[in-house]
Amino acid sequence: MIIKETEAYIVSLKEILAYIAQDKKSAAIAFQKELRKKIAQLKSFPWMYRSSIYFDDPSIRDLTYKGYTIPYLVDEEKQIITIIGITKYKKDLQ
Repeated sequence: MIIKETEAYIVSLKEILAYIAQDKKSAAIAFQKELRKKIAQLKSFPWMYRSSIYFDDPSIRDLTYKGYTIPYLVDEEKQIITIIGITKYKKDLQ
């Protein structure tokens, strides 16, 4: 499967990393590195996380990492996983 990231995800992640880096740049780098590893695992195990609490669609799952939720869409027909966003709060994606 191919993993694609939406612009909304990229922008939100950059903001989160900038915020973390204010305290400790190495922590931001580690956060991004570990998150990328978790996202890469989706290629082999796309259904490993629960159905999303943000969307009423069983093809959308919620990867959770360090208090953040990363919703992603699994399209088995096209063999694509789309990372939709990253948030701490439900209201951010509505």
